[in-house]
Amino acid sequence: MSIAVLAAVAMAAGCGGNTREKDGDTGLEETSIEDRRDPLWGFVTDSLEMKEGKVRRGDFFATILMRGGLSAQEAYNLSDACDSIFDVRSIRIGNTYRTWTSFQDSLEYLAYDIDRIRSVVFRCREPYGAYYVERPILAETKSVDVTIESSLWNDMLAADAPPVLILTLSDIYAWTVDFFGLQKGDRFQVVYDEKTCEGEVVAVDTVRYALFTSRGQEYPAIMFNQGDGGNIYWNEKGESMRKAFLKAPLHYSRISSGFSYARRHPITRRVQPHTGVDYAAPKGTPVVTIGDGVVTSAKNEGAGGNVIRIKHNSVYSTAYLHLSKFASGISAGKRVKQGDVIGYVGSTGRSTGPHLDFRVWKNGSPINPLKMQSPPAEPLKEENMAAFSEVAARYHSHVSEPADSIAHGDGSGI
Repeated sequence: MSIAVLAAVAMAAGCGGNTREKDGDTGLEETSIEDRRDPLWGFVTDSLEMKEGKVRRGDFFATILMRGGLSAQEAYNLSDACDSIFDVRSIRIGNTYRTWTSFQDSLEYLAYDIDRIRSVVFRCREPYGAYYVERPILAETKSVDVTIESSLWNDMLAADAPPVLILTLSDIYAWTVDFFGLQKGDRFQVVYDEKTCEGEVVAVDTVRYALFTSRGQEYPAIMFNQGDGGNIYWNEKGESMRKAFLKAPLHYSRISSGFSYARRHPITRRVQPHTGVDYAAPKGTPVVTIGDGVVTSAKNEGAGGNVIRIKHNSVYSTAYLHLSKFASGISAGKRVKQGDVIGYVGSTGRSTGPHLDFRVWKNGSPINPLKMQSPPAEPLKEENMAAFSEVAARYHSHVSEPADSIAHGDGSGI
């Protein structure tokens, strides 16, 4: 991808003049200046001294300019002239900036890194100017094949897979795979798109295909975009990977206590039923509702601590116990959607430490949340099944081959 200059502003219309070098600035011919411009920053840098720094605590945009050699009035004039291009109050502590000064110690340019990809460049002498630049991004399709030996997290990292890929997989398989109960020998094969900027991973924004194998059973997830703004991941039958209920009410964690009618309570030491699943997680971890429904209760219930109860339909209801607090706006009568944050992990009530006690009832009777069956959402449209089957077959046949052997487009017409 070529470098993209997103906006070059004519300052005569609001920022004081042209933001680019003029022939008269150096006396060189136009072609010579164009040839010498830095391809990223957009100005001639070979006659300037560059210094790099980071925004310190207590820094303002003006103080950075003044540290670079501008007077207080010049700093004000530059900030005011370019206010419509970039809000200088939005600079963040720790972000990198660069200054270019002439041999006469005159500050010529300042570039502030908004993130790892984008920067805003300021022309620090009249006519003042500002414009955005982007570093080149390299997009590649990669594959990873991981067999669980210790944990998904450790084994993925050992395979040099980016950590964000783990979270992406947990989102795709949230309705299908119990990530809290993975077994040694379980296997993930994934084809995904990775974007890097100057050698650093900046995004894993598309999983093209994934195949989870456990106990001899395969669970594929195929990306196929119907163009209707809805679900884009399907199983091999064209059924949506999304279902009426999530597998778990919080992101990747661990199960500290399972569903049992004969568990010894860790505090009372009495043998009593534990008709739920305990998820160990740090205090403050967001807890989400596993499905659409209406909050029937959100209050402190003594031994259960802060508890939220939700009725999903005429058959299913759920409860979330020991919360540190409820999410904003959560109260009895509130309608919630699947995945909405409703509270945060805590240790209120009778509890030995931060965890979520999650419970499910079916027709009024408690059931094991880990064995709960959930119907899929609306399936793939019939008219798309032929194209989808071709995509699924192609990825499945190449899943173990190098990623560059897999031709793909947008997941809709491979």
